[in-house]
Amino acid sequence: MTKHNQKTRLRIIGINLILLSLLFGLVSLNKGFFKPVFNQIPLLKFLTGIFPNFIAAYLISLSVVNAILIRKPKFGRGIVIASSALIFIILTIEEIKPMWGASTYYDLYDILASGLGSALAILTFELISLRRKKLN
Repeated sequence: MTKHNQKTRLRIIGINLILLSLLFGLVSLNKGFFKPVFNQIPLLKFLTGIFPNFIAAYLISLSVVNAILIRKPKFGRGIVIASSALIFIILTIEEIKPMWGASTYYDLYDILASGLGSALAILTFELISLRRKKLN
């Protein structure tokens, strides 16, 4: 492995570890602080309820976006779309039939939040790609 490839790999891993830490931290903060504080306000209770699904889909999908943006493979857009769709499908299956204990009951809004998070990751990829093309 060349020094350049090793540096690229470490960069991808480092950014993805930051995304994973951010995911864990935000979900914990939501569960431990925001949900109890905003439990009496219906709209905020709803938003804190769907937030974990949204942020999980978004940040997990961004981990793929990160690798694609750094490595720039030929079919990067397709990989981002397919992986974001797969993440959405996995989170939807988990919502319908809990396997890992992330979901305790079925909620259509959680599925919609996962879809929105995955779609936003694709949009983030597109915006960053567009910005890069304008800069070059």
